[in-house]
Amino acid sequence: MKSFIITAIFSFLVLISSAQSRFVRLHTNKGDILLHLYDETPKHRDAFIKSIEEGLYDHAAFNRVIKSFVNQGGELDETILDREKLHPELPLKRIDAEIIPSLYHKKGALGAGRNDNLQKRSYLTQIYLVAGKRQTDKQLDFLEQKKGIKFSAEQREVYKTIGGIPRLDQDYTIFGEIIQGMDVADAINATATNSQDLPINPIIFTPEIVSIKESTRILKKLHLIE
Repeated sequence: MKSFIITAIFSFLVLISSAQSRFVRLHTNKGDILLHLYDETPKHRDAFIKSIEEGLYDHAAFNRVIKSFVNQGGELDETILDREKLHPELPLKRIDAEIIPSLYHKKGALGAGRNDNLQKRSYLTQIYLVAGKRQTDKQLDFLEQKKGIKFSAEQREVYKTIGGIPRLDQDYTIFGEIIQGMDVADAINATATNSQDLPINPIIFTPEIVSIKESTRILKKLHLIE
């Protein structure tokens, strides 16, 4: 009986421990944003968590904000690529693409930035939050023909009522979404920027991995566990 109890407790802790890596809170000077990281994209989920633990996103900035498009944060393409040019002998640090048709660029989605590469591999230190805008059936029909993809009925409804960036679907990895703080993301997207899309007043963020206790509460609220 004692060994059974120990095993049960260990199994519970393993479950909760895995839940710990599913939620991240972005503390910004506009407010907090709570992110749910998808289990369907484990490479990106785990890489993001590791980058946070290593402090790679501490006091990062939203450095590319385009109204009705994206809030991009972390390192810029130029910073990453210039650093790589200085050390051509080192292997490129990228995350293998995890592009899943059911995970799409709806408003509030969390994506991984990348440069142009045939494998569509992602940067380790660049993320974006989808702002986007509402679409019409005509626009979605055009994208289906152009990209050779198919939007589900649910995706069409979301794109028409909530909005997003469907033209990026199946080209970039989506690995999470905002579950709290959409108003903060909207405020960031509405901020004034210069000609390079950089906010005139810096918007800084630091991610925090949500505690085990709070992760459990969130999972229960989302009915992912009882």
